[in-house]
Amino acid sequence: MDMTRKTFLRNAMATAAAAATLPLLAPQPARAAGATIRIGFIALTDCAPIVMAQQLGLFKKYGLDVEVTKEASWANVRDKLITGELTAAHCLFGMPFSVYTGVGGRPGTELKIAMMLNGNGQAISLDKRLASAGYGNLAGVRPAINALRRTETPTFAMTFPGGTHDLWLRYWLAAAGIPASSVKIIVIPPAQMVANMRVGNMDGFCVGEPWGGVAVKQDIGFTHIATQDIWKDHPEKALVVNPDFAETRREDLKKLMKAILEACAYLDDLDNRRKAAATLGSAAFVNAPPDVIDARLEGRYQLGGGLGEHVFTDDYMLFHKSGKINFPRKSYGVWFMAQYVRFGYLKTAPDYHGIANRLILQDLYKEVAREMHIAVPNDDMKPFTLKLDHATFNPNNPAAYLAQHRAA
Repeated sequence: MDMTRKTFLRNAMATAAAAATLPLLAPQPARAAGATIRIGFIALTDCAPIVMAQQLGLFKKYGLDVEVTKEASWANVRDKLITGELTAAHCLFGMPFSVYTGVGGRPGTELKIAMMLNGNGQAISLDKRLASAGYGNLAGVRPAINALRRTETPTFAMTFPGGTHDLWLRYWLAAAGIPASSVKIIVIPPAQMVANMRVGNMDGFCVGEPWGGVAVKQDIGFTHIATQDIWKDHPEKALVVNPDFAETRREDLKKLMKAILEACAYLDDLDNRRKAAATLGSAAFVNAPPDVIDARLEGRYQLGGGLGEHVFTDDYMLFHKSGKINFPRKSYGVWFMAQYVRFGYLKTAPDYHGIANRLILQDLYKEVAREMHIAVPNDDMKPFTLKLDHATFNPNNPAAYLAQHRAA
């Protein structure tokens, strides 16, 4: 590719990415009771519970009039949820905490988490030049990235400040001994990741599937680590709703959750995943090769970079796991906000428990789960340990964790 065209593509992509930082609009109520429920999604494999609930007729089963809409970026989803243009959305679990604390929005602006949609299934992909880092090898990361410094500032992309991909990226850098201040971190919408790495805008990115798999298929990058190797069964996407909808249309929200819970259970059957992959791959939804979507849904990861295949057997992308995935844990919200302090997004500790209580509709989820005879885990607010660095987090004492894990 000649330099003039490469520069043009870089500038065009940078302009598109900049749209993700447009100012927030003023909060508005959701549409009137009885109106169509509009659910937004981003072109990622883990939009599957929303898409399949529609395709399987589950929303209609519960008597709901639902329109599913494809959105351009997480910032776009955020703004539409706040204004009420979207009733609900397939959304980063971290977004409501990011928005409320001011990391990725206006402080005090509420978005409500009704339930989880999935865990696992994201990845950090690196440019082929960094293949010496291997798969999941923290010891190989620093030498590979340091080699880049001779000619450029290492640049990595994530999808939304304070979102899941942002924190998996920063957590990985910290575990590898690389200060975030020593690299450049940029925001790129998920579906634009591969194209941006193709023209040299970044050296690596963290995003959900299928884009890690697509980078491998197009021989642009390789999968360095899957996020389930950072934190097994970590929270990823959530059903996030406009607060007015949650308050004024509570019964409709319950029906919405029931339809999506049925879709989540459907998707944990591998035979059904193969059927779903064909649907998700269409231009109307993810617009990516169905074989890539299917393979990674089944836990079969072609890594690229000459690294062969890695197979996950019990910790690939999960949507239900008998309800263990769908329960929205307040302790996980506390963990996210503690990372905002750790990585310098917040200068002082927020009201961890007050915010988690305010934003997570846990009692509503328990009511829905009870009516559907789905078991509710009893592990919330108990300490848990992340796989990557074996760090234990006690949600009842985030200050102690931060005393030991401040990032440079």
